[in-house]
Amino acid sequence: MNFIYIVSGLILLVLGGNWLLKSAIGLSIKLKISKIIVGLTVVSFATSAPEMIVSIKAALSGYSDIALGNIVGSNIANIGLVLGIVLLINAIQLENSFLKIDWPVTMITTVLLFVFLVIDGVLSRTEGFIFIIVLIIYLLYLIKNSSKVVHEDETNPDVEIAGKLSNGMIFFFLLIGGVGLWLGSELLVNGAVNLAENLGVSKRVIAVTVVSVGTSIPELASSIIASIKKENAISIGNIIGSNIFNILSVLGITVLIKPIDKIDVRLLEQDVYWMLGFAFVLLPLAFLPKRNSLSFKEGIVLLLLYFIFVYSTIS
Repeated sequence: MNFIYIVSGLILLVLGGNWLLKSAIGLSIKLKISKIIVGLTVVSFATSAPEMIVSIKAALSGYSDIALGNIVGSNIANIGLVLGIVLLINAIQLENSFLKIDWPVTMITTVLLFVFLVIDGVLSRTEGFIFIIVLIIYLLYLIKNSSKVVHEDETNPDVEIAGKLSNGMIFFFLLIGGVGLWLGSELLVNGAVNLAENLGVSKRVIAVTVVSVGTSIPELASSIIASIKKENAISIGNIIGSNIFNILSVLGITVLIKPIDKIDVRLLEQDVYWMLGFAFVLLPLAFLPKRNSLSFKEGIVLLLLYFIFVYSTIS
């Protein structure tokens, strides 16, 4: 029954996130908000909604290990699993913005979370506020430099379809999206907690494996589709952007609502180091053996590292 709860919760989270995405884009187009701002705010929020809902629900229920483990595990899965699979499908030629903006910001946010956790082993509202401030600065920078960015989403099918939605359909998708995310988070968190207790494993193990991979499904699906269409910039941007948003927005909002404490010691002594390592390893992989390129071989390396992480987590 717990397995059914988890699977049902994951399905509702994916569907709910997709419905919320449609309504959010449709509403923003109706309000004549520029698409670049929509991409940086509305779309980013919608695709990270599963992580946010699950983490907030877990934190409010007193399951700090699931709240934090979900974000840490999701960031590891995005690079090790999602990017690894994407590279098996299609090589990615990195743009200059990856080295100048995307990777540095990813490292800054990851190191910031690492430092906060290492200092005292908790995440306070003050630290959540700092995450939000950094997010605002990052978004303002991107918006200011948006004129230099190629707007790949101009012909995005999701944007085109959402733009044709009526006001009634926008409200309908917003309503069922919100209900889907709420109910999905209830089923997933409760199922994960019960499964952990029945199997005699820690909630942390379930969080950084099953829960984190489940909430990363939207990123996996969209990145694979983008890779098949050879939209390299969208594929890598979706993965990197999701990791940045998970820490600054999802975790930031979560700890503002409910500070995270009583964290499993292995999350602090093992998992956060893996998260830091996966973020860092992108740089040497991007330069070796071919500069500014990630290919099939790098995908194999990332997948192997991810499976080693999973093995060390459950062993």
